[in-house]
Amino acid sequence: MGESTEFGAELTDFRSRVEELKSARSLPPEDRMAALDTALFELQHAADVLLPRYEELATAGRGGARREDPEVRLLRGLFQRLPLPVALTDRSTVVRRINVAAAEIFGMQAGYATGRALTGALSHDSRAAFRSQVAAVARGEGARSLVVRRLGESGLPGAAGGALRATLTALRPPDEQRPAVLVVFQPIASSEAERETARPPAPGRRTAPVRFPRPELAEVTRHAELMDLVDDMAAGLLSVPEGDTKAVLDVAAGLLHERFADWVIADLADGGGAGGGPGAAGPARLRRAVVLGSAPGSAAGLAALDPSDAPLVVEAVRDGVSALRVRPEDPDAFGRDASGAAVLVSARVTSLICVPLSAPGGAADGGGPGRAAPPVLGALTLLRTGGRRAFEMAEAGAVNRMSRHLALALRRPAARP
Repeated sequence: MGESTEFGAELTDFRSRVEELKSARSLPPEDRMAALDTALFELQHAADVLLPRYEELATAGRGGARREDPEVRLLRGLFQRLPLPVALTDRSTVVRRINVAAAEIFGMQAGYATGRALTGALSHDSRAAFRSQVAAVARGEGARSLVVRRLGESGLPGAAGGALRATLTALRPPDEQRPAVLVVFQPIASSEAERETARPPAPGRRTAPVRFPRPELAEVTRHAELMDLVDDMAAGLLSVPEGDTKAVLDVAAGLLHERFADWVIADLADGGGAGGGPGAAGPARLRRAVVLGSAPGSAAGLAALDPSDAPLVVEAVRDGVSALRVRPEDPDAFGRDASGAAVLVSARVTSLICVPLSAPGGAADGGGPGRAAPPVLGALTLLRTGGRRAFEMAEAGAVNRMSRHLALALRRPAARP
């Protein structure tokens, strides 16, 4: 059983490496030699290692499947019917087994929880401590217990049922090299949880004043640069004649290009711009309006592509959601160029931001549930490539604000003569 599990894990890793090698087709010809050597190495590994191990396991399995030990079946039934919430995890808190009581107390299905980190069901202030204690128990440093809170509980005094005492102990399942961690949860009273977490200072001991860390100079500088960019964007959009969609997009892209991003792509929906209105109905057709990049030839090729083939752009326009991707895993998230190469791979994109162009005024922007959401006029995509610093959350927030300014400028009707 252990050999089969280990072979399955190794085969899964081999498949993931093959999937990564498939993206090598998008690399320039001069960069494909290393990928070719890697592919030959993987083929040799499959022929010399994986195939013989598969034949050994297949030969051993021809003798017939072993019946499950009645004791194992009894223990599995007892584990599921224990009245206390119990979970079996690995050293990184990933759930291997969870009983019915634990699934109920965390509000999840056992099949859903298996293979996911148990910290996802805990409040944010409990995750680091729980993860650290599980790792210590897995290292053989002894059993221990701590107080945690479920996700969604307020944690305020008097919040009954939010606190749990987690008792951890190490187990070594048969036919496995690494130990597992058995976690037993017990609901405790809020008063006991407060005593555990608060721990007031001893009598006569002076409490040191709270000192907040000073922000770093680099962080302050980046924040000032973002505010300057937002201010320049607002001033530039106000200076554009009303109703001139092309001028609005050119000014916005010019401010963002090179100063903030290596690539700036603006896509508009049909009816987008000054002529678009809330009454637009039906599925929107997308057209690429502006592309500014590092190379003129590449920019022209990207401008000729259909934005409907870029899943990120389609989701931004259809659902009105923003996306921040650092080292994007899906190479096809922004579509493929005319040669069939993934745009994110050929452009060597390291991070990206894609936001919808939606003016404020609807429920999503604080307009209240009774008001209709504003129409999405298009999408703005920013790419950073090479060794440039990746986008951060603060920068994504600034881009969201600038996108609303841009949508307002696009919605302004042309001035009457």
